[in-house]
Amino acid sequence: MSELYHNRILELAGAIAHVGRLPDAEGSVLKVSRVCGSTVNVDIRLDAAGERVTAIAVDPKACALGQAATSILAEHAVGATVAEIRAARDALRAMLKDGAPPPEGRFWELRHLEPVADYPPRHVSTLLAFEAAVAAIDAALAARAAA
Repeated sequence: MSELYHNRILELAGAIAHVGRLPDAEGSVLKVSRVCGSTVNVDIRLDAAGERVTAIAVDPKACALGQAATSILAEHAVGATVAEIRAARDALRAMLKDGAPPPEGRFWELRHLEPVADYPPRHVSTLLAFEAAVAAIDAALAARAAA
Protein backbone atom coordinates (compact mmCIF):
# COMPACT_ATOMS: atom_id res chain seq x y z
CA MET A 1 0.00 0.00 0.00
CA SER A 2 2.89 2.40 0.63
CA GLU A 3 3.61 2.45 -3.12
CA LEU A 4 0.15 3.95 -3.62
CA TYR A 5 0.73 6.86 -1.29
CA HIS A 6 4.24 7.93 -2.25
CA ASN A 7 5.46 11.50 -1.78
CA ARG A 8 4.32 12.86 -5.15
CA ILE A 9 0.77 11.55 -4.65
CA LEU A 10 0.62 13.24 -1.25
CA GLU A 11 2.06 16.48 -2.68
CA LEU A 12 -0.53 16.52 -5.46
CA ALA A 13 -3.36 15.70 -3.05
CA GLY A 14 -2.33 18.59 -0.81
CA ALA A 15 -1.97 21.22 -3.53
CA ILE A 16 -5.12 21.30 -5.65
CA ALA A 17 -5.56 24.33 -7.90
CA HIS A 18 -8.92 25.97 -8.69
CA VAL A 19 -10.71 24.59 -5.61
CA GLY A 20 -14.24 25.86 -5.14
CA ARG A 21 -17.11 26.58 -7.45
CA LEU A 22 -17.34 28.47 -10.74
CA PRO A 23 -20.41 30.73 -10.49
CA ASP A 24 -20.77 31.15 -14.26
CA ALA A 25 -20.06 27.50 -15.16
CA GLU A 26 -21.57 26.21 -18.37
CA GLY A 27 -21.36 22.63 -17.15
CA SER A 28 -21.34 21.39 -13.59
CA VAL A 29 -21.30 17.75 -12.50
CA LEU A 30 -21.02 16.00 -9.17
CA LYS A 31 -19.72 12.43 -9.35
CA VAL A 32 -19.96 10.07 -6.39
CA SER A 33 -18.17 6.79 -5.87
CA ARG A 34 -20.61 4.17 -4.60
CA VAL A 35 -17.60 2.10 -3.54
CA CYS A 36 -16.01 4.53 -1.07
CA GLY A 37 -18.22 7.61 -0.90
CA SER A 38 -15.68 9.95 -2.50
CA THR A 39 -17.17 12.90 -4.36
CA VAL A 40 -15.83 15.39 -6.87
CA ASN A 41 -17.72 18.36 -8.28
CA VAL A 42 -16.33 19.86 -11.48
CA ASP A 43 -17.49 23.15 -12.97
CA ILE A 44 -16.36 23.97 -16.53
CA ARG A 45 -16.49 26.93 -18.89
CA LEU A 46 -15.56 26.50 -22.57
CA ASP A 47 -14.35 28.86 -25.28
CA ALA A 48 -16.76 30.27 -27.89
CA ALA A 49 -16.17 27.30 -30.21
CA GLY A 50 -16.77 24.76 -27.43
CA GLU A 51 -13.42 23.17 -28.10
CA ARG A 52 -11.20 24.35 -25.24
CA VAL A 53 -11.56 24.76 -21.47
CA THR A 54 -11.27 28.39 -20.38
CA ALA A 55 -12.07 27.91 -16.68
CA ILE A 56 -12.45 25.08 -14.20
CA ALA A 57 -13.29 24.74 -10.53
CA VAL A 58 -13.11 21.53 -8.54
CA ASP A 59 -14.51 20.55 -5.17
CA PRO A 60 -13.12 17.16 -4.16
CA LYS A 61 -14.06 15.22 -1.06
CA ALA A 62 -11.98 12.17 -1.81
CA CYS A 63 -9.12 9.99 -0.69
CA ALA A 64 -5.53 10.98 -1.48
CA LEU A 65 -5.66 9.10 -4.79
CA GLY A 66 -8.84 10.86 -5.90
CA GLN A 67 -7.45 14.19 -4.76
CA ALA A 68 -4.17 13.59 -6.61
CA ALA A 69 -6.06 12.87 -9.85
CA THR A 70 -8.22 15.96 -9.24
CA SER A 71 -5.08 18.02 -8.70
CA ILE A 72 -3.61 16.88 -12.02
CA LEU A 73 -6.88 17.67 -13.81
CA ALA A 74 -7.27 21.11 -12.21
CA GLU A 75 -3.66 22.11 -12.81
CA HIS A 76 -3.72 21.36 -16.53
CA ALA A 77 -7.34 21.66 -17.71
CA VAL A 78 -7.39 25.37 -18.51
CA GLY A 79 -6.28 25.64 -22.12
CA ALA A 80 -6.78 21.93 -22.77
CA THR A 81 -9.00 20.87 -25.61
CA VAL A 82 -12.12 18.85 -25.00
CA ALA A 83 -10.45 16.04 -26.94
CA GLU A 84 -7.38 16.14 -24.65
CA ILE A 85 -9.52 15.78 -21.54
CA ARG A 86 -11.51 12.91 -23.03
CA ALA A 87 -8.28 11.21 -24.13
CA ALA A 88 -6.74 11.64 -20.67
CA ARG A 89 -9.84 10.10 -19.04
CA ASP A 90 -9.75 7.18 -21.48
CA ALA A 91 -5.99 6.66 -21.06
CA LEU A 92 -6.27 6.79 -17.26
CA ARG A 93 -9.06 4.20 -17.36
CA ALA A 94 -7.05 1.97 -19.71
CA MET A 95 -3.96 2.30 -17.49
CA LEU A 96 -5.91 1.27 -14.41
CA LYS A 97 -8.10 -1.44 -15.89
CA ASP A 98 -6.16 -2.84 -18.86
CA GLY A 99 -2.49 -2.32 -18.01
CA ALA A 100 -2.07 0.26 -20.77
CA PRO A 101 0.78 2.76 -20.59
CA PRO A 102 0.24 5.97 -18.61
CA PRO A 103 -1.25 9.02 -20.30
CA GLU A 104 1.13 11.40 -22.04
CA GLY A 105 0.92 15.07 -22.94
CA ARG A 106 -0.32 17.70 -20.53
CA PHE A 107 -1.74 15.06 -18.15
CA TRP A 108 1.47 13.00 -18.00
CA GLU A 109 1.60 13.17 -14.20
CA LEU A 110 -1.24 10.64 -14.09
CA ARG A 111 1.63 8.14 -14.37
CA HIS A 112 2.10 8.59 -10.62
CA LEU A 113 -1.20 6.75 -10.20
CA GLU A 114 -0.06 3.67 -12.12
CA PRO A 115 0.27 1.48 -8.96
CA VAL A 116 -3.49 1.94 -8.39
CA ALA A 117 -4.02 -0.60 -11.20
CA ASP A 118 -3.26 -3.36 -8.68
CA TYR A 119 -6.08 -2.17 -6.37
CA PRO A 120 -9.40 -2.36 -8.29
CA PRO A 121 -11.49 -0.95 -5.40
CA ARG A 122 -9.48 2.29 -5.77
CA HIS A 123 -10.14 2.69 -9.52
CA VAL A 124 -13.46 4.51 -9.15
CA SER A 125 -12.19 7.24 -6.85
CA THR A 126 -9.07 7.70 -8.99
CA LEU A 127 -11.18 8.16 -12.14
CA LEU A 128 -13.83 10.36 -10.50
CA ALA A 129 -12.45 13.82 -11.40
CA PHE A 130 -11.85 12.98 -15.05
CA GLU A 131 -15.28 11.33 -15.33
CA ALA A 132 -16.83 14.46 -13.81
CA ALA A 133 -14.86 16.75 -16.14
CA VAL A 134 -16.02 14.88 -19.25
CA ALA A 135 -19.61 14.88 -17.97
CA ALA A 136 -19.38 18.64 -17.25
CA ILE A 137 -18.08 19.25 -20.78
CA ASP A 138 -20.93 17.17 -22.19
CA ALA A 139 -23.42 19.16 -20.08
CA ALA A 140 -21.96 22.45 -21.34
CA LEU A 141 -22.13 21.34 -24.96
CA ALA A 142 -25.69 20.04 -24.52
CA ALA A 143 -26.79 23.33 -22.96
CA ARG A 144 -25.33 25.22 -25.92
CA ALA A 145 -27.07 22.92 -28.38
CA ALA A 146 -30.41 23.39 -26.60
CA ALA A 147 -30.09 27.20 -26.56
